[in-house]
Amino acid sequence: MSPIPALLVLAALVVIAAVAGVVWRARDGRRRRGSDVVDLTDLGVTPGRVTLVQFGTETCARCPQVRRMLQGIASALPTVDHVDVDLTHRADLARAHRVLGTPTTFLIGSDAVLVARFNGVPRRADVEAALSELPLLQEAS
Repeated sequence: MSPIPALLVLAALVVIAAVAGVVWRARDGRRRRGSDVVDLTDLGVTPGRVTLVQFGTETCARCPQVRRMLQGIASALPTVDHVDVDLTHRADLARAHRVLGTPTTFLIGSDAVLVARFNGVPRRADVEAALSELPLLQEAS
């Protein structure tokens, strides 16, 4: 291959990689609304409580910072629990809840309905905004 077409191919690959990186970064940690009823039996969630469920693994580099943030939010709100689910030895839970990457965070309402799903590192303001929309928390404030 001559140098000009090779350089054009290389430039196209760089542009494609840059666009893919921008799209991935923009979607990381974004809130996705849910309305599914969640099977709480294997998650360690207390029925009737609002719960932040974090899915992680032993090798997840970003999970500890998310865990600290979610624990801080849950400790500040008496009606909210935080549950940490380690998927390292529970791949069945990853399949059952369609968790494709870690960290993934679920906000589960007191009625066991998935209110929000965050894939990646969620922004604290987004988690708090999702929590503020729940009727139980609006009554408590």
